[in-house]
Amino acid sequence: MTTAPNQAAAPSLPTPLVSAQQLIAARAGGLVPVIVDCGFDLADTAAGERAFAQGHVAGAVHAHLDRDLAGTKTGRNGRHPLPARADFAATLGRLGIAPDRHVVVYDAQGGMYAARLWWMLCWVGHRAVSVLDGGLQAWKDAGGAIEDGAARVVAAAPYPVAESLVRTVDADTLLESLGRVALLDARAGERFRGEVEPLDARAGHIPGARSRFFKDNLDATGRFRPASELRAAFDAFGAAPEQVVHQCGSGVTACHNLLAMEIAGLAGSALYPGSWSEWSSDPSRPVAVG
Repeated sequence: MTTAPNQAAAPSLPTPLVSAQQLIAARAGGLVPVIVDCGFDLADTAAGERAFAQGHVAGAVHAHLDRDLAGTKTGRNGRHPLPARADFAATLGRLGIAPDRHVVVYDAQGGMYAARLWWMLCWVGHRAVSVLDGGLQAWKDAGGAIEDGAARVVAAAPYPVAESLVRTVDADTLLESLGRVALLDARAGERFRGEVEPLDARAGHIPGARSRFFKDNLDATGRFRPASELRAAFDAFGAAPEQVVHQCGSGVTACHNLLAMEIAGLAGSALYPGSWSEWSSDPSRPVAVG
């Protein structure tokens, strides 16, 4: 289909990363994306909602990590298990997300929570999703409009779940695959080494895992490093993307490494959603330290 000479082409946004300037320009050109604030704090689970009420990207809605981006915990399936796909489809509808809408996700924590929603949208087959590079601070620095108070949500029908665009690995499959996959752990080094463990049942890491702290994907301004730098960092692990499995504490910050690989042109790696919180809950599973 061609565009008529007197009809301007509809604005579009790049994926998987969009700058604040690109988002401002696209909105000025008539694009109306669904913008989702994913701000959260593991130590204070109401902090993200409070911060949203105090100031957020104009027109944004808020997604809560525990309620909207995770399922029911059993004590053995991790701290942030994936919800049932039908439940997540209903959540997306409540947020106003439909297949024909571009979605932009952000937070004020370097993308550590926004990346989770980016990955989950890919998980239900939604391609048109971008992470706002630099998050809320980059938006403010660019002069983007801020508003406070509650979100004005225009709900949609439950999202029609499609084939997943991403891969997952469960605990049993991972256990059988140890030594044959490149397992990358997104947690901070002291947690990976087992020196401290503030959240989960045991300290340490899955045997054979290698440390890739998610914050190493960012520069000093909180934006993602250039694609070439990210590619060099992940290439150094010596594995093709399809051989890589990502994990972290609960399947959240591992998505940040998945996003970084996508930015680097290294799509195709897998997520272990249960991550260390699930793995360490079963005393029969092996643990390594150091």
